[in-house]
Amino acid sequence: MADVEFGEDGYVVDAGLIAKAFKLDPAEVQPLMQSGAITSRSETGMDEDAGRSRLTFFYRDRAFRLTLDAEHNILTRAVFDAPRPFSFGLEG
Repeated sequence: MADVEFGEDGYVVDAGLIAKAFKLDPAEVQPLMQSGAITSRSETGMDEDAGRSRLTFFYRDRAFRLTLDAEHNILTRAVFDAPRPFSFGLEG
C-alpha cells in the first residue's frame, strides 16, 4: 500500500504513518480510530492551493498533519501540540 491512497470512500492512510506520529504500535491505530480516540479531518485546497489536500489526525493533545498534492503524494508532514478544549454539556 502507498502511504496515502484515495478511493470511493475517501482517503486511506497507512496506519504505520499515524502510529509513528503518535508513538503507537500500528496495530493500535484502527481500534483507537473506531473508538473515537483518534479523530481526523480532511480539507481541500482552493484558489492557489487548488489540487492540494490536508489531512489532520488528532490523538490526545497532539495532531499529525499531512499536506498532499493532486496525486495524493505527501508534500509535508508535521506533528504538533493541539490541546482539545473541554466540552461543557448539561448533565441530567
